[in-house]
Amino acid sequence: MRGLRATRPTRSGFALCLAAAFAAANPALGAAQEGGRGKPPVPLTRLEGHGHVHLDGFVDEPVWADIEPVPLVMYSPTYGGELTEDTEIRIAYDDRYLYVAGRLFDSDPGGIRANSFSRDGFSGDDQFSIVLDSYNDHETAVAFVVNPNGARSDRTVWGDAEWTAGTRPFNSDWNAHWDGLAQQTGEGWSAEMRIPFSTLGFQNTGGEVTMGLIVYRSISRKNERHVYPDISPEYGFFGFGKPSLAQRVTFHTVNRAKPIYVTPYLLGGMTQIPTLREPPDVAAYWETTDEPTREPGLDFKYSPSSNLSIDLTANTDFAQVEADDQQINLTRFPLFFPEKRQFFQERSATFDFATGGITDRVFFSRRIGLDRGELVRIYGGARLVGRAGGLDFGFLNMQTAPRAGRPGENMGVLRLKQQVFNQNSSVGGIVATRVDAYGKSNIAWGADSEIRVFGDEYLTLKWAQTFDDEVVERNPLDAGAFFAQFARRRQEGFAYSAQYRRVGGDYLPRLGFQLRKDFTLFGGSAGYSWFLGVDSQLRAVTISTETEHYYRNSDLTPESRTFAPQMLIALKSGSFFTLTSRSSFESIRTSFPIAGLSIDPGEYRFHEAEVSVRLGRGGHVRGELGGSAGSFYDGRRVSLRLSPALNISRHLEIRPGYDINRFELPGRPYLTTHLARLNLDFSLDTHLSLSTLAQYNSTMDQISVNARFRYHFREGVDLWVVYNEGYFVDRTSTNGRDPVLPFSSGRALMVKFSHTFTL
Repeated sequence: MRGLRATRPTRSGFALCLAAAFAAANPALGAAQEGGRGKPPVPLTRLEGHGHVHLDGFVDEPVWADIEPVPLVMYSPTYGGELTEDTEIRIAYDDRYLYVAGRLFDSDPGGIRANSFSRDGFSGDDQFSIVLDSYNDHETAVAFVVNPNGARSDRTVWGDAEWTAGTRPFNSDWNAHWDGLAQQTGEGWSAEMRIPFSTLGFQNTGGEVTMGLIVYRSISRKNERHVYPDISPEYGFFGFGKPSLAQRVTFHTVNRAKPIYVTPYLLGGMTQIPTLREPPDVAAYWETTDEPTREPGLDFKYSPSSNLSIDLTANTDFAQVEADDQQINLTRFPLFFPEKRQFFQERSATFDFATGGITDRVFFSRRIGLDRGELVRIYGGARLVGRAGGLDFGFLNMQTAPRAGRPGENMGVLRLKQQVFNQNSSVGGIVATRVDAYGKSNIAWGADSEIRVFGDEYLTLKWAQTFDDEVVERNPLDAGAFFAQFARRRQEGFAYSAQYRRVGGDYLPRLGFQLRKDFTLFGGSAGYSWFLGVDSQLRAVTISTETEHYYRNSDLTPESRTFAPQMLIALKSGSFFTLTSRSSFESIRTSFPIAGLSIDPGEYRFHEAEVSVRLGRGGHVRGELGGSAGSFYDGRRVSLRLSPALNISRHLEIRPGYDINRFELPGRPYLTTHLARLNLDFSLDTHLSLSTLAQYNSTMDQISVNARFRYHFREGVDLWVVYNEGYFVDRTSTNGRDPVLPFSSGRALMVKFSHTFTL
């Protein structure tokens, strides 16, 4: 039975009549057709007495026939357009689980994109998803996704899905306990999800639970997305995932289980490192030393209430984490690499305290257990996160072992964030500490507020200050960082932002990340976006500009300036075209290297043009192509980057990548840098996968290989085999006297087995 065809062909009176008819048939969900921000909550169907759901991916249980599908609208490529395929999404729950079922009809079953079997993998697949603002805070959410192969993805969302300062508002490295299956049929495909309430944090008031809910279906080859509730793309290209626009739904007498998850692991392997030996009686030679690894570890998770989660870890290990993508640094500032380790993922947004820019923050979890890219043993730690009323709270404490003559350290962070005035405003504070075994300490504290003043206008204020035993802080201003921004957050029409930042010379957040210090910044952006009609091949056009002006605090002389107008064109196929012109000014007082070239002190003004094309994700060939050309300090630079993706079959995906930079600076030799990578992802099914990443960086003149084999027995039971090795490309000794370098710069083979027990 196909039932109601859940569409909204136009935004005309016919659509209103359809909505009215649907509301008459199902008053509860019909009221939800209003959808989104500020609308009344809607009760969902409870399965008690209505049968049960057998989770197999086929939506054929009699209970589903008694539940009307939610009314969907087209989000893209044309908002409010007629849905080209029928979609039926139904939602229900019982004491322990939330159930979501989708009958996803397709007039061309052969066109369904089902390229990935990997957990958290995305290869341009069709998708069926639910987004849950489980704490009903209008700011954070968790998303659960199934593709036609039954491959599952899950992610967290924070910051109301706003792409502030270019930062992604979601984290796909988070994993949760839930089930999802899919089946492909001659009519399209279908899927069922079963999400335990024990996986979701929420607040129970008098036996009633309120959450925000969004469901959507994407048809990749058409770049078509069906969404409930009615959300306009004027809120951004990720507006379909904004927690504040979710439909509020209610659950009654939900008996949330309080399971204890205990996950022991066993790790074994061998690391081989070449070491130069120089005995007095023979010539120097390279010797390979073996370092065996044999150790257990344990993770413990318990939620004593629906709004509180406690995690403990002992002898923490992250052997299975994928390698970082290598970068070539074209600036005088340190590189930033994102966090990928699972223990730090759950409700990681609770600890977020950004102080401006894309990277700067008071707490950066990669400071724990990593030192200049090298692993530091973690003895263990604890994390507590939750929400009470309008208060988000988080506590984290970790202890690391001594390493390379440095003492062990204790690192902790406490974060509080209270909702005020309205559902999109908050005030909060943070304290981050780093104390070593000798008592040397670094303490950072901060206070912040984000206020939705009216409409789409937001005011953000933040202050942070540090105290370090090795720094004599002159005054709070020099040991502090201040950030202020007033912005209009809107995708359609006029948007703008204006910001001010000041970071003192003594500000040193050793548990955070700070790109540069001792500066004052004035910056802003402005832009206008148009969404095109149904007859246009273009979806949206945006014209914008951004500018930043950095001044030294010591004498208020300009240090850096940028002015970057940009045009972005979004096609209804899902492709993007971006053209940027960038003018820069840099005042350099101390020479620094870039890819082996030295930039001398002086004042430089240079300009470049950049173009990039991102192909639609539904095509057989996906990926990005971009390049730039122009002046660079006192010379010139031309760059090209390629990152295509190709699915050979639904079992094998190839993602090569290549970045090249050509520098021509007067008085210095021409230099060309190369950064090449090759990802090979093989998945036999949703249980067995092999992922390989090979990279070559010409500035390091090394090749690195990271291979990860995973066998996923069932939820919570995994076997990992991980192999890492580096290779010297140029084996010539650096001083001309030592023997040639060995072929391998080091290798490691690790086997890890983990098993989660539910008590």
